[in-house]
Amino acid sequence: MNKDELTGKTDSVKGRVKEAAGVLLDNDELEKEGGDERAQGEVREAIGKARRRGGEAIEDLGNRIKR
Repeated sequence: MNKDELTGKTDSVKGRVKEAAGVLLDNDELEKEGGDERAQGEVREAIGKARRRGGEAIEDLGNRIKR
C-alpha cells in the first residue's frame, strides 16, 4: 500500500464518519461535507492503486528483460 492509497482510505473513513454524524444530527451541511470528503478519498485511493499496479507492471517487465 502506497502513500496515496493510505491517505485516500483515511480520508474516505473520515468522510463516512462526518456523513453519518450529519445524518444523526440532521445536519445537511455536515452530511454533504462528509460525502464529498469520502468521494475524494475514494478517488485518491484508486489513483494510488493504479500507480502501484503501474509500478509493479514496470518492475515485472524489467525482471522479464533481465532473464
